[in-house]
Amino acid sequence: MILDMFNHLFPKSYFDKFINVPGPKDLGKRMVNIPSIVDLDVRFRIMDEFGDYAQIISLAAPPLEAMAAPDKTPDMARLANDGLAELVQKHPKRFPAFIASLPLNNPEESVKETTRAVKELKAAGIQLFTNVNGKPLDAEEFRPIFDEAARLDTTIWLHPARSAAFTDYATEKKSRFEIWWCFGWPYETTAAMSRIVFAGIFDRHPDLRIVTHHLGGMVPYFEGRAGLGWDQLGSRTSDEDYGALLRSMKMKPLEYFHKFYGDTALSGALPATRCGIEFFGPDHVVFASDVPFDPTPGQFIRESIRVIENLGLSAADKEKICSGNAIRLCKLGASQLAGVAK
Repeated sequence: MILDMFNHLFPKSYFDKFINVPGPKDLGKRMVNIPSIVDLDVRFRIMDEFGDYAQIISLAAPPLEAMAAPDKTPDMARLANDGLAELVQKHPKRFPAFIASLPLNNPEESVKETTRAVKELKAAGIQLFTNVNGKPLDAEEFRPIFDEAARLDTTIWLHPARSAAFTDYATEKKSRFEIWWCFGWPYETTAAMSRIVFAGIFDRHPDLRIVTHHLGGMVPYFEGRAGLGWDQLGSRTSDEDYGALLRSMKMKPLEYFHKFYGDTALSGALPATRCGIEFFGPDHVVFASDVPFDPTPGQFIRESIRVIENLGLSAADKEKICSGNAIRLCKLGASQLAGVAK
């Protein structure tokens, strides 16, 4: 059985009201050419190829806060989460659970929606983007969201948010050649993870579960720099006392990064997947495809399965990555999984 932990879908009511409307040209160009992001018949035909396969569904980008003002996004979040919950209720064999979206430019309402989605709608967790209209997630105003996730013992999914407006060079007005996406998103994920670590969020909530998209961004590859490099935190900085911060931390910086989870949504990159699994360990990696953003329908699922099958994993580790860890993170019971494995 495979449970796909990071893939994206728009409930039709949300899609018709907020996505399939005049707006940013780049967004319209992308979504109009992906029928399975909203059309369930198309999506189910793709899923049928993979047998005992189901999806934990979440909204695709853009973040709600990038689309509307703080007084509007709470209603958007409620509509989206009600729609995702309805899809889970109607199609439990396809979608055993969903991840709730939040109006992150309205932190107070985000806390309320976290509680409602988890307690009333039975969401498996919440999706946070790596910045909130340019604000870092470790800003004080967002701390209550982490606190509430910890209180509810629910899982956080961390999705990168970066656009062409994040320039590659200070002398330019935009990032070119989609560098903002190809390399910018892994960096964005890595930066957000780092801010969470150094903000002491894991010291405050040691059991907090955070699933990072694309297998932890740059972290596994740069293990040495995050390890021996950050063991010297403060040695390169004269205007802030990072040495005091380092001494206040309960663990070495690198140890905190091992507390995150990563997913296999790496577009079929076998060496990178091996690196990520070796870094996080098979207990902290989950299967994910990032569909429906593949070049051809089902290609990312197909490639992700191929990679898992060619890593030489033990049967036990393969089971953890493909479904076991997802069941644990989403707290899925037998009734929610009934019918997924045929």
